[in-house]
Amino acid sequence: MSAALQQPSREDFAALLEESFRTNEISEGSVVKGKVVAIEKDVAVIDIGAKTEGRVALKEFAGPNRDQTVVVGDEVEVYVERIENALGEAVISRDKARREESWVKLEKAFEAQERVNGTIFNQVKGGYTVDLDGAVAFLPRSQVDIRPVRDVTPLMGVAQPFQILKMDRRRGNIVVSRRTVLEESRAEQRSELVANLEEGQVIDGVVKNITEYGAFVDLGGIDGLLHVTDMAWRRVNHPSEVVTIGQTVKVKIIKINHETHRISLGIKQLLADPWEGIAARYPVQAKLKGRVTNITDYGAFVELEPGIEGLIHVSEMSWTKKNVHPGKIISTSQEVEVVILEVDQVKRRISLGLKQTLQNPWEAFAEKHPVGTEVEGEVKNKTEFGLFIGLENDVDGMVHLSDLDWNRPGEQVIDDFKKGDVVRAQVLDVDVEKERISLGIKQLAGDPFAEAGELKKGQIVTCEVLEVKDGGLEVKIVDTDLTTFIKRNELARDRADQRPERFAAGEKLDARVTQFDRKARRVTVSIKALEVAEEKEAMAQYGSADSGASLGDILGAALNKAGKK
Repeated sequence: MSAALQQPSREDFAALLEESFRTNEISEGSVVKGKVVAIEKDVAVIDIGAKTEGRVALKEFAGPNRDQTVVVGDEVEVYVERIENALGEAVISRDKARREESWVKLEKAFEAQERVNGTIFNQVKGGYTVDLDGAVAFLPRSQVDIRPVRDVTPLMGVAQPFQILKMDRRRGNIVVSRRTVLEESRAEQRSELVANLEEGQVIDGVVKNITEYGAFVDLGGIDGLLHVTDMAWRRVNHPSEVVTIGQTVKVKIIKINHETHRISLGIKQLLADPWEGIAARYPVQAKLKGRVTNITDYGAFVELEPGIEGLIHVSEMSWTKKNVHPGKIISTSQEVEVVILEVDQVKRRISLGLKQTLQNPWEAFAEKHPVGTEVEGEVKNKTEFGLFIGLENDVDGMVHLSDLDWNRPGEQVIDDFKKGDVVRAQVLDVDVEKERISLGIKQLAGDPFAEAGELKKGQIVTCEVLEVKDGGLEVKIVDTDLTTFIKRNELARDRADQRPERFAAGEKLDARVTQFDRKARRVTVSIKALEVAEEKEAMAQYGSADSGASLGDILGAALNKAGKK
């Protein structure tokens, strides 16, 4: 009997074999289930099977949002670091078991792009640490919230969802984001809110923020932009002129972009449009007053009434001040009188004129100084084509080169004048439309051609030598103001006598007029032509060369006859 009892049955052997397999299944670096067999002070004794026990500190069972209570009989999972130490016990860890378990779950969540729950429990350089049910993750400061958060204390120790951004099991690194979760939640809320709104709807909102270009209005969980141009029909320099932070305002939804969830709002759309019927209220050529609201490089804006502004273009500011910045003519907030030049209701534009409120200085000049009037002014500028003379009311007149002198070329005469000289001139023409005044200086001395009397071609005249030159003589026709030049080859019939040095300045001589054209203003005289004419006349009266008489005989006879008379 005793022998039979000592021999194990087939069933007993199978049980022993299974137990042996279980023992062999326990290996270092694995997670196994164990049973709490005792609680000793601050540790729990856990049987992991195969008559192997290990000790785990009770604090390892604690953690954020976890109860540290553990009692004898509880079944827990632990991580086996070593199967047996010097005391014959297994070295096990509840923390590492939980971490291993968490990593498996987190990897699945990361692959599926699912959110995970965690708790912020500490602050570190550049961010915070988050407990993800045993696994520790890093939360960068930039990923805490949509907007920068100064105090994270209210978020510490609170279970909340996170999105895993990065995982590296080999290095044990996990990076999470709370901001991504908030943005997704916010996007879902915005989509729901936007779905309940429609363009044209009038709604109350609260001003949350003010910028240079407008204000953001909270419409109950979603923001809309109230642009500065939609705050009022009048010009608004800064949104703070119309709204303040925290103010409740009634706005109209102008536009909704369902893709970007951007909402455009307006206040002025709730008010009557002042541009309706604008042409009737502001007829062209009407004169009225307004206040300068803004000055730019190209002109100035003038408020005619709240919500209605017109532009004075720089070209319409002054009759005489050209290429001057508008700020040098008028100033902001100044009240000015203007004239309506054009009204375009469709484009919402009104063109104004400032200079039109004053008399056109060219019209005033023409009225006061008709053609032929003598005026006086200062030489403002010299150009290649004439002089500019400053006249009254800041207008300029121009003396063309051809109107400087009757006899000398204008290119020579203009050198006699310099900037700042005060000169007298005659008004030749005033073109009000082109804003041009033509003046003449030579006209003050009279036109020598007009005063030349009955002078005509073929007439014999007496000339006074003004200057002797190599090429001929500069002479003045006696009893006129006409001057002309006798070329060397016109000084005598005989070539030997065609020498300018035969004459002297001041000497008087007779010559024959060979050309006189009043229209072309041209006169020429010739001594040679006179001598040839006298010779022909003598030949006609006293014979010809064919009769056998020489030219000397004929001229001698003519002279003797003339002497007897």
